[in-house]
Amino acid sequence: MSETGRRSHRPVRYVGPIPPLSDREFELYESFIYNLTGIHLGHSRRALVMGRLARRIRGLQLSSFGAYFDRVSSGDDAELTAMLDCLLTNKTEFFREKRHFDFLEKRVFPEWLRDAEERKRQRRIRVWSAACSTGEEPYSLAMVLLAHFPPTRGWSIEILASDLSSRAIERAANAMWPLEESSNIPLPYLKQFMLKGKGQSRGYMKADRQLRSIVSCTRLNLNDSDYGDIGSFDLIFCRNVLLYFDAASRRQVITRLLKHLVSRGYLFLGHAEMLDDSFERMRRVTPSVYTF
Repeated sequence: MSETGRRSHRPVRYVGPIPPLSDREFELYESFIYNLTGIHLGHSRRALVMGRLARRIRGLQLSSFGAYFDRVSSGDDAELTAMLDCLLTNKTEFFREKRHFDFLEKRVFPEWLRDAEERKRQRRIRVWSAACSTGEEPYSLAMVLLAHFPPTRGWSIEILASDLSSRAIERAANAMWPLEESSNIPLPYLKQFMLKGKGQSRGYMKADRQLRSIVSCTRLNLNDSDYGDIGSFDLIFCRNVLLYFDAASRRQVITRLLKHLVSRGYLFLGHAEMLDDSFERMRRVTPSVYTF
């Protein structure tokens, strides 16, 4: 295998047990994924990489982690997407980190309602869930926003839900989840916005049409140098994903995110995440919530 792993090749068919992931192979994956996504794996995640990719390698009847690396790094975009889907952890839940939703309802929403009444702002709200996983976060935001800013009172709400994982974003777009996840949804919202599955969908719930109409889902890599023409947002949620970036990549991602945050908008990070001192414009208003 070449140093870069980018030579053309014929797949080596699986003929026996897959050899363990070598130090050199792990370094190739680590560097490749970092350059692509900004995510730093670190040796603590070596077992995770080996376990999750081994199943994929066997399924493709390849002989080694090296052979699989050759495939994903030599232009097979479909398999590259599949690899990222295998490796990315999509842990989330409805109304996760309740204090953020309390902050919205007690501080932000009254401010917006007052400004709208005084004609200091338009009755339009744009929100970006920048690492939405399987959709629980953006649909939680959709519920609480529709409850406080109903279209019948002239409000327009748009929520952009994005994630690097194509598998996760497909589930988010489908807007269907196991019924056991309903326990995290406040009962009034559950009754108003969620449909209980029947027949083949028994055991699941689905967001109703109104909820789905304000959420758009797209695949987006936060490590890209430019996020395209997605516009500006009143709220940006990027929670519990920057933990996987090193300091340099984290700073670059936040800088790009802030380009899409309106003045007096709010950036929400995870409970264990914070901005460093280089972001002098930003002011922390409550733990892990910033504005400028």
